[in-house]
Amino acid sequence: MLSYQKIVAGLFVLSGLLFSFCTWDSRPLNQVRKVVIDAGHGGKDPGTGGGREKRFALDIALKLGKQIKTEMKDVEVVFTRDSDVFIPLNERAAIANREKADLFISIHCNAHTTPNASGTETYVMGLHKTEANLDLAKRENNVILMEDDYKKSYKGFNPNSPLAHIMLANYQSAFMNQSMDFASRVESQFVHHGYKSRGVKQAGFLVIWETTMPSVLIETGYLSNPSDAKVLASEAGRQKTAEAIYKAFRSYKSDIEQNQ
Repeated sequence: MLSYQKIVAGLFVLSGLLFSFCTWDSRPLNQVRKVVIDAGHGGKDPGTGGGREKRFALDIALKLGKQIKTEMKDVEVVFTRDSDVFIPLNERAAIANREKADLFISIHCNAHTTPNASGTETYVMGLHKTEANLDLAKRENNVILMEDDYKKSYKGFNPNSPLAHIMLANYQSAFMNQSMDFASRVESQFVHHGYKSRGVKQAGFLVIWETTMPSVLIETGYLSNPSDAKVLASEAGRQKTAEAIYKAFRSYKSDIEQNQ
């Protein structure tokens, strides 16, 4: 007999697929004309590193958007925030959906209890492969507790429940391949630019839960690690980080439009 958890998880898979396909419009799948760039945290939510994350993530997002606008005139860039303001997680996804974006990029900085942890990671929605991934998703998702009526907004989602995070992971299954493709390019570019890559991973981040397009969450380095923090704290380091993501975007766009 199927367990209650498996039945519920199966229902979430089905509802996730229905949600994705019912909200998807007639956009051509072989072009990338609009990207929504999300700077993590902001306003009353400082992120990790005593407020450094919200500042660094915003600067990287703005640098990335500026380069796309300058070098790709056929691409429209939309920011979920372009200043130090608080944007609820579900509203970030809603912005991307209303804009009918072809790609959603959420930019963050990481942290760990030990300063030895370092490197970049790019996440797509999916089942949690390790306890560390689950802990990270819990930490990022706990920001919903700062929102008014969060239980109503997120359908009773409990950010401390492992099962809830596994359920969320199924919402983006329709876009997994393209999300993985872009995520892999991001990490490859980080390596090319001299960063240590911790690879592409899967976790249940609310910020990319309800997006109806390929979506990734990029952890650009550990603010708890002295070397990573030094890079992210420098103008040149943040520019190099944005450059790496831009080159991943450029190659992804080129291949999508040439091969499909």
